[in-house]
Amino acid sequence: MDSFIGIRFKKETAKRFQTFSRTYFKSHTEAMSTMLDFFFYNEISPKEKLGPTGRTIEAKLLKRINAVIAIMRDVEKTQTKPTVAMIQSLFETEEPTKKPLIVEKKYAKEKKEVRFCEKQNPSNQL
Repeated sequence: MDSFIGIRFKKETAKRFQTFSRTYFKSHTEAMSTMLDFFFYNEISPKEKLGPTGRTIEAKLLKRINAVIAIMRDVEKTQTKPTVAMIQSLFETEEPTKKPLIVEKKYAKEKKEVRFCEKQNPSNQL
């Protein structure tokens, strides 16, 4: 059987360690050994931070996604829609409007408008 040694901790710290140890490990010795191995093998100090948490990473990603969406909307407004409109206008075919020919007066037949005329059919009554 292994021998034990007593280490003095404050009550609050000891209680926290005991609840943590019971949750994840079979014994307090196994919990302490695993924690020490973790810090030793990863060559980190228990006092340094490991980096951003999942919540902060998620918040940053959401901000970046919103920025990308804004960029895409801007590109759509300034580049895609005008380009599509220009391409569509190139492929649309409209018949040119017929303009009257410009003819000199001496060659042009003058049509006189008749404002009043006699009745052609005498049986029609007003």
